[in-house]
Amino acid sequence: SRQPFPRPRPWPRVAMTTGSLFKAPLAPSGGGARRRHRPAQLDAQLQEARVYLEESRTVAGSTPVQQLVELDEGFHLRIADMAGNSELRRMLVSLNERIRFIRWIDMENVGRDSTQHEHQEILQALTARDAALSERLLSGHIALRRDQIVDAIARGLARIYLPQEQAPAPAAP
Repeated sequence: SRQPFPRPRPWPRVAMTTGSLFKAPLAPSGGGARRRHRPAQLDAQLQEARVYLEESRTVAGSTPVQQLVELDEGFHLRIADMAGNSELRRMLVSLNERIRFIRWIDMENVGRDSTQHEHQEILQALTARDAALSERLLSGHIALRRDQIVDAIARGLARIYLPQEQAPAPAAP
């Protein structure tokens, strides 16, 4: 009688998919958050994002991590909407759904202060219509989060598969 193959664990697929999605272009032309819409529409979106960011900054750090991640995702979706790229938004929603648990772990360990500061810088660059700075800040924010998420995946897998005394120590920032 044939032995069935063991069922593969889902985490490698998640890790590989996450890595490839982080390499997605910021816009079809590679132009970051540049847009094809009227300036008044962009001004309104920027103002709404400023209000959202200020409101999210007032949320206590003791708020459940799930809500903090929702606030972070909300900011990212607003930036994606400014790009006027529906495919980018769709990919971001899909990515958020795939890595939400990992982002909870990441938020527990990294906290919100640096993320909030980076979001503020990105918003200022977008408001100044500085395309080069906006793209550099967005790319840096994504690259940093990618590294943090890879580390969070390792910590999450260690929590699941290794006894606590064998779990590797978190990487130094």
